[in-house]
Amino acid sequence: MVERILRRALIAIALAGLACGLIAAFSGMPRLANSIWTAGTLPVVVTLLVSMIRDLRAGRMGVDAIAFVSMGAALVLAEGLAAAVVAVMYAGGNVLEDFAVARAERDLKSLVDRAPRIAHRRAAGAVEEISIDEVAIGDAILVQAGEIIPVDGVIVSPSAMVDESALTGEPIPVNRRNGEPARSGTINAGEMFELTATTTAGESTYAGIVRMVTAAQTAKAPFTRLADRYAILLLPATLAVAAGAWLLSGEVIRGLAVLVAATPCPLILAAPVAFISGVSQAARRSILIKGGGPLEALARTHTVMFDKTGTLTVGGARLVAIETAPGESADQVLQLAASLEQASHHVVASAIVEAAIAKGFDLDLPVNVRETMGSGLEGNVAGRRVRAGSHQLVHGAGKPQDWAMRALRRAAWRSALSVFVSVDGRMIGALLLGDELRREAPRAVQALRAAGVARIVMVTGDRVDAAETIGAALDLDAVLAERVPSDKVDAVAAEQRQHPTLMVGDGINDAPALAKADVGIAMGARGASASSEAADVVILVDRLDRVSDAVTIARRARAIALQSIVAGMGLSGLAMAAAALGWLTPVAGALTQEAIDVAVILNALRALSPAYTFGHPRMPSVAVTELREDHERLDETLRRLREIADTLDDAEPSVAVPLIAEADGLVAERIVTHERKDERLVYPRLLKFLNDAHGLSAMSRAHREILHLARLLSRMAAGLLPEDADHYLVRDAQRVIESIEALVRMHNAQEEDIYDHAAAV
Repeated sequence: MVERILRRALIAIALAGLACGLIAAFSGMPRLANSIWTAGTLPVVVTLLVSMIRDLRAGRMGVDAIAFVSMGAALVLAEGLAAAVVAVMYAGGNVLEDFAVARAERDLKSLVDRAPRIAHRRAAGAVEEISIDEVAIGDAILVQAGEIIPVDGVIVSPSAMVDESALTGEPIPVNRRNGEPARSGTINAGEMFELTATTTAGESTYAGIVRMVTAAQTAKAPFTRLADRYAILLLPATLAVAAGAWLLSGEVIRGLAVLVAATPCPLILAAPVAFISGVSQAARRSILIKGGGPLEALARTHTVMFDKTGTLTVGGARLVAIETAPGESADQVLQLAASLEQASHHVVASAIVEAAIAKGFDLDLPVNVRETMGSGLEGNVAGRRVRAGSHQLVHGAGKPQDWAMRALRRAAWRSALSVFVSVDGRMIGALLLGDELRREAPRAVQALRAAGVARIVMVTGDRVDAAETIGAALDLDAVLAERVPSDKVDAVAAEQRQHPTLMVGDGINDAPALAKADVGIAMGARGASASSEAADVVILVDRLDRVSDAVTIARRARAIALQSIVAGMGLSGLAMAAAALGWLTPVAGALTQEAIDVAVILNALRALSPAYTFGHPRMPSVAVTELREDHERLDETLRRLREIADTLDDAEPSVAVPLIAEADGLVAERIVTHERKDERLVYPRLLKFLNDAHGLSAMSRAHREILHLARLLSRMAAGLLPEDADHYLVRDAQRVIESIEALVRMHNAQEEDIYDHAAAV
């Protein structure tokens, strides 16, 4: 902070010296003017000398040396104006660089604030509250409901419901039994339980996470200014040309003119201005890049590593399906379960209640509720006894019915949690809850590959089967599952040894890996967290595709910086040649260099805006949102079609016929109407934003297939009576309904890709 203030003071002094000296010169006082210019330049020269000595002691040398030599030589030769102009250019470049490379403070406040400070120890028949530092191995620790587990231990109670999302990222609490481990930093999501401490506070899992973040941050190399990489060649070349001009002409002033013309301000200014512009453009896309260093590192990305939960997936328990017993209604299953679950604070209960409210159901208030932590609950809802929970709680230890076996099987396939529901002792259905792939995840992965990322890996604490399902859906290059935070750090380090690596995550468990990676990107839309503190980049909106935007912006900013450097130093080379031939005086050389600097800055400022695509305007983002909302309104229809198709598995004709008729009505009224509207109104609007109509032609082909399937379903449903609905007809109708649902989902996803492309071209 002190150094930053000093740099701002130097530019103020240099500007004041230049301005006051010019006033004195125009007032006919050349000696006073030269003295003022010298006084304004000296603080910059002295500060630069101190900085150079410090860098040399550290084994570094930058292009600042050329600025020092040119200012020093100008002062020795009484060329005060030239010295003052160079001082302003140099000090101004430093201030710009400060804005570009100053990184946000990444303290561990959120980690420290969350860390447990007290523990409840049972000793001599009493429970005492002690500091966490007093916990010893073997102590009996009581963990109250909602409390963070203070140290690692082994569960002594019969069972414990533990929310491990802080460490694994998985949102659904797990049921731990007697003898199983419990890790510090996780939360007791059920009733109070007892554990035996197996570590002290300093050696616990959570303390280890804090240490890993700290170590990874301090191990990162500081940002090396782009200009300094060329210093080893530029400095001797400049001195050689200046000496040659002096010796060949016999005029020392020519050597000074060469030094002034060679002042590497294009090198000093181009990268900071382009990087500041890139950071600003990213901010407009709700991407917070913490300075020029992370932006340049982002531009070099070869490998991207993703966490799964909350990053590639939505990160929470969501209702993904409703399985019903024969003859039961899916709506009734959800309404009764949600009415009962209002009495629970469990994360799964909240998801069920939210799903029912989203469907507009009126929920009854449950009474006489009894909750069995880790299994479920029961109570009276509208005069009926309702149970919701595990199959064993609801049905007992007997063999599951056929439909229940199907529900359990589908839950296993989807890596979902099943909540069975019974009314007055009769099972009526099951709710399947799980974590869903983000809608934009496939497009985000594809965009990263288009941006030049060569390798995409997922590293997660989740189970292998769930992780590989997501990896296959996204066509990732590798999937690393069941990785604890330290394993994630090791995985990042392994990739770093091969190529520059970017890590994307959103939870406390991702913080060490984010800090270790060359660049860490945190999905920070859900509030500040340790991941946001540890990351170099924070995505402020809940959109995964912003990761590819960040890479694209960074690569363009770096390319513009390099263009500016090459062009600026090329022009500086011409100015040096002119000065060596005597065509430019030191002051003229300084002014020429200033003109070059202005051109360099103007070019670098192009990074403020996206690359312009000639001939095709961008689709307004509001239009993209509008079209996306149309698809979201179809989601409920598609979910209902899936429920109907599932129910038709074993439906009697008297049940199947009304369901087929309902599906036909939904398809005709909502899906067909939507697709015809797209063809008639939306696609003509899209054409003016696209380079060609080929993509829309493919989408129109999908429309025709959807309409064809809709006609088939309509013919099956027309005049259908229960006595005509044999097993084969019901199965054919089921297949058509499933085909329509799957095709429309895929078609909508492809259309959204086109919408986003139209907004980005």
